[in-house]
Amino acid sequence: MRSITFCVSFLLSTLLLHLCLYYEVASGDQIIGSDRKALEITTGGYGGGYYPASPPPPEHCPPPPPPPPKPICTTLHRPHSSSSLTTAVLLPLRYPELMLSHTHHLQSTHCVPGCEVAAVAHQLQVFRTWTGYSWKGLFCDAHPDFNQQALAAVDFNGFKLGRKDGGSLPLYGFIDELPDITVFHANSNNFTGSVPKKVMTLKYFFELDLSNNKLSGQFPMEVLGATQLTFLDLRFNSLCGTVPPGVFNLDVDVIFINNNNFVQKLPDNLGSTPALYLTFANNKFTGQIPRSIGTGNTSENLIEVLFLNNHLSGCLPPEIGRLKRATVFDVSINWLTGPIPQSFQCLTKIALLNLAQNQFYGAIPEAICKLPDLSKFTLSYNYITEVGPECRKLIGKGILDVRMNCIIDLPNQRSKEECAKFFEKNEYHTCPNEKMYSHHIPCKNKHYSGSDHQPTVAATSPLSYDALTPHKL
Repeated sequence: MRSITFCVSFLLSTLLLHLCLYYEVASGDQIIGSDRKALEITTGGYGGGYYPASPPPPEHCPPPPPPPPKPICTTLHRPHSSSSLTTAVLLPLRYPELMLSHTHHLQSTHCVPGCEVAAVAHQLQVFRTWTGYSWKGLFCDAHPDFNQQALAAVDFNGFKLGRKDGGSLPLYGFIDELPDITVFHANSNNFTGSVPKKVMTLKYFFELDLSNNKLSGQFPMEVLGATQLTFLDLRFNSLCGTVPPGVFNLDVDVIFINNNNFVQKLPDNLGSTPALYLTFANNKFTGQIPRSIGTGNTSENLIEVLFLNNHLSGCLPPEIGRLKRATVFDVSINWLTGPIPQSFQCLTKIALLNLAQNQFYGAIPEAICKLPDLSKFTLSYNYITEVGPECRKLIGKGILDVRMNCIIDLPNQRSKEECAKFFEKNEYHTCPNEKMYSHHIPCKNKHYSGSDHQPTVAATSPLSYDALTPHKL
């Protein structure tokens, strides 16, 4: 009898235990389902994208979980040549007509809100301290591999960004937190300090414009590690010291470093740069222009170069005549001297040649005045003594300016006393081998224009001169 009672008690206990477990699990499922639903609403509202519904209750052998949703903004990879983004942003600028126009191609494809938030959500607290910012200047385009929106460029040009509290606005913690950025243009703002070190790790970073800001200190060596750069614009800042030789090893199309406080000599490897446009103007560079300017990559690529308003001295290297594509060459307002090299007659594409306000002397090579595209040749405020018939024709046409020289039979010249004082000095004869200046002609010149000289192409506004105005580009 006692064994029967024990068995009945055991069965009843087992039944009660199963009932308790059943109701506890059912109740727990409802709680879990409610929490997941709330989490789904919160996450979906923050990210702005699609998120899958909660999975069904687990089975005895549940299937693998579904794959996570694809992110709105993905890591940007270098696109194939078929991508529209290639010509718009990522293609290194090898043609002048593409210069400075890449972001305009993207104006119709601003980042969608979800992409903006996903790309720079970590910077929201920083943006709230800025003035002049309203979610403009971010450009997205279709990812070439996944056909999804990706942050392609930042264009803050002319935004006049600053901190509301008047404090400094460093680049650290901003540009270096955009790992897939390809273009960062932020001229005419209030950025301070220097360039973050992380730019050396940005694999697809092609263009950097920090002109007309408040950058200070030495040249930002970090940009030397951004080996994909094709456009470097640091003009109108307070950078000082020397320019490192590594700058001219970058595979760039543009180097604008004018209007800073750079000093000392230009590196000897200047000619190594493949750049099309160089502006060194309005600094304090000293010494001679390196002879490599006509023996390296510059001889084949350089289109415009501005050395104006520095402290350059010595004689112009005859190698300058090897600049096959040069249309603009400006060394005005320096301390250069010597005769004008005969090799300049080989500058077959030159349109604007400015040697004003130096100490050049002697005769103007007649062959230069026959160059077919020459539209402006400025030699004012030098010590030139002779002008031949071809050059006199250019004076009459307003192409050649020889005011304030030592040409006896022309008006608006220096006084005889001033010219005599200059030629009495021995230091003006500073060229190491003046015979080379008259005999070194690195071309067979068959491009002379006729006596009725007219430029074969109309002079256009040079890009490099636009760089001398802070907001121009």
